[in-house]
Amino acid sequence: METARKIVIVGGVAGGMSAATRLRRLDETADIVVFERGRYVSFANCGLPYYVGGVITDRAALLLQTPESLASRFRLDVRVDHEVVAIDRAAHTVDVRNLRTDAITVEVYDRLILAGGATTSHERASSSIPTHTLRTIDDVDHITSTLAATGSPASAVVIGGGFIGVEAVENLVRRGLAVTLVQRGPHVLRPLDVEMSSLVERELRSHDVDVRTNTTVVGAEHGVASLSDGTEVAASIIIDASGVHPDTTLAASAGLAIGFSGGIWVDAEQRTSDPAIYAVGDGAEKIDAVEIDAMTIDAVTTEGGSGGILVTMAGLANRHGRAAADSIAGVPEPVEPALGTAIVGLFETTVAMVGWSERRLAAAGRAHRVIHTHPDSHATYYPGAERMHIKLLVDPESDAILGAQIVGGAGVDKRIDVIATAMSGGITASGLSRLELAYAPQFGSAKDPINQLGYVADNLASGTTRSIQWHELDTEREAGARLIDVRRPDEFAAGHIPGAVNRPLDELRERLDELPDAPLIVHCQVGQRGHTAARLLGQHGFDVRNLDGGYATWLAGVSAFAAVPTLA
Repeated sequence: METARKIVIVGGVAGGMSAATRLRRLDETADIVVFERGRYVSFANCGLPYYVGGVITDRAALLLQTPESLASRFRLDVRVDHEVVAIDRAAHTVDVRNLRTDAITVEVYDRLILAGGATTSHERASSSIPTHTLRTIDDVDHITSTLAATGSPASAVVIGGGFIGVEAVENLVRRGLAVTLVQRGPHVLRPLDVEMSSLVERELRSHDVDVRTNTTVVGAEHGVASLSDGTEVAASIIIDASGVHPDTTLAASAGLAIGFSGGIWVDAEQRTSDPAIYAVGDGAEKIDAVEIDAMTIDAVTTEGGSGGILVTMAGLANRHGRAAADSIAGVPEPVEPALGTAIVGLFETTVAMVGWSERRLAAAGRAHRVIHTHPDSHATYYPGAERMHIKLLVDPESDAILGAQIVGGAGVDKRIDVIATAMSGGITASGLSRLELAYAPQFGSAKDPINQLGYVADNLASGTTRSIQWHELDTEREAGARLIDVRRPDEFAAGHIPGAVNRPLDELRERLDELPDAPLIVHCQVGQRGHTAARLLGQHGFDVRNLDGGYATWLAGVSAFAAVPTLA
């Protein structure tokens, strides 16, 4: 086995330390040096918001390894407060600045791994209010000391409604602060489609979070944050979670290829355009699993290919660090394309996603079929069942699963992992109906929510049922379609789509002569009774489609807009 004499790793935490420790397990003789510009080389960055909120009470629990422990166990030369400032590819050297002394030294490498991560995306508005990011141990130290010094009542502004932003909101509320969430875009958790994001915003507002979308912070002075909509909100502290972008400065300066997505281009073994240099973690581009479903793998992994994405997840960083180490050690194992599986908790709600959204598919001009279901987490007769809202994206030609989003309570994590596994294994949407999943009434249903998705997918693929989406309803009605609400009269009275006519499912056979001679769109609360109504009416000769996801999906969709709903 051919092994590089000296491996230099730029950056620690997930990707860098995974590469370093894997290399040591593969090669006891290698000289492995890790340069980390921060004070901490290995810490649980995903746990930082929960330390701020007091869920994690022991700061030391966040510190996974130290330079001393890594030297003792793995014989790694770890140097914190050292920043690599330049790469000389011809000489195989890096210039390293000691941030304590400002001295610069030159280090030789045989193989170089870049694990520099990401950096903040936006410049902060000028502020006299304490303003912090939430990405490092130093950040949480500053935040907790600021909160400890802040008198009551305290208030906070969180900039950015992404994963870190909503986690910060939850934990600041847990500490008793009044929180305003300021989101530059139209919806929080941008990877979600709008009808799913509106459920998240509903959860935020139910905990008295002041959600401001299409808004930015333009100034912050004397305890008040000024917003771009002309309003002002109180702020004792500001958390800047406005997002990150790949830190490619070092790579670009060295002439390494930058990928289509803006991250460092890498091949399937994490090699950059220089075969002696590898890149892993948030700064490196990932191979997109859904993209290569429509392309060849060569088109994605060839330098300059357009199939790359950015996925800032610790699991992928660890896995890709390991892959880089395997390649350097001469036992390469090409990485699997990335699905972008993600999950976040928010108060009593769990939000999860995998693959592409409907918005992204539409923007790419890619054909897709949409399925909404609203199942309970387990058998409803067993106490404690919680509602889930599931959205599945399917290729109408191949029946391949293109993505999924779930918002709900218990059971969301299990279902998103099953869907991600199905995508990895090539199981089709209809194939979900045939999965044999564990069942007991406190854990699931005899027809698990995953199986239900498969049944709906199979009905649509076979043409047994036709459906339309909530955002297509107005266009279809303008073309002459009539909307029939098949819920019970009490449900209809509690709230209904304007212009709908109530014809309860249990009375439908006896009232067929009351239905207009026009294309019909039927719906119930969540889609199941609508499907039964569509089958019944179709067999009586009506031109009928089911409103996918029923009234619940329509209501979530239109609540995201002040005007006519679109796929914005």
